[in-house]
Amino acid sequence: MTSSAAALPEEFPKIPALLAEFRPRVALVLGSGLGGFADACDRLFEVPYADILGLPLSKVPGHAGKFVGATLGGIPLLLAMGRVHFYEGHTARTIAASVRLMAKLRPSALILTNAAGTLNRDFAPGGWLMLKDHLNLTGASPLTGGANFFDMTEVYTPELRGIFRQEASVQGLHLHEGVYACVPGPQYETPAEVRMMQVLGADVVGMSTVFEAIQARALGLQVAAFSCLTNWAAGVSSAPLSHAEVMEVGQQAAAQLCTLLQGALEKIEEI
Repeated sequence: MTSSAAALPEEFPKIPALLAEFRPRVALVLGSGLGGFADACDRLFEVPYADILGLPLSKVPGHAGKFVGATLGGIPLLLAMGRVHFYEGHTARTIAASVRLMAKLRPSALILTNAAGTLNRDFAPGGWLMLKDHLNLTGASPLTGGANFFDMTEVYTPELRGIFRQEASVQGLHLHEGVYACVPGPQYETPAEVRMMQVLGADVVGMSTVFEAIQARALGLQVAAFSCLTNWAAGVSSAPLSHAEVMEVGQQAAAQLCTLLQGALEKIEEI
């Protein structure tokens, strides 16, 4: 990681000592329904977001709102269980605050997860997709406020993607790769909007992750991101969309992600 994090302003004046002194090798953000991943880890401590001045709180079901220090296979991890979203009324910069805090602890990599609707008929719900690129359709950025120009050619680190691709092959896990479209929400997309995103080259659609990825790259963190394919997008299937379905599929798929991460984490060093 670059030294950018060291130059961050003190936007978090009071960080609990357990968190401030923790040195994770990898930080992870767990999306809707994916909090069960923490159950496979050995927990060391928990710090609610509410205990950290400057961090926003989510009111969305499935987002616990706490940091968990843990180990998996002896590897120290920092789990961000839950996130806030654009549709809750937060700015892009506020949404990325947790990434700025995690960057201060100097992990080697940030792994982002989310629940997404699939636009690609070859990518059925219940599986996983690793992001190779994204479309930011929100019209917003966490870097707004200055001439904060950063190259986004490789938002999702090729070396990290290679590690996960190889591990998925070893495990016999069919890991899709594709483009994630980020929309503001909270309403789900219309069939016409889905057709537009398909034309633009998107494979999946969701309402998170992109602001975090942009902020992480601007801070010099290596990034990988995964979408749990929880449902067909509107118009791809005739079934109506529901948050309950998203939660249920995410919980069922969490075990697959756990196995993949456990195999790959020991291969992630300073990249």
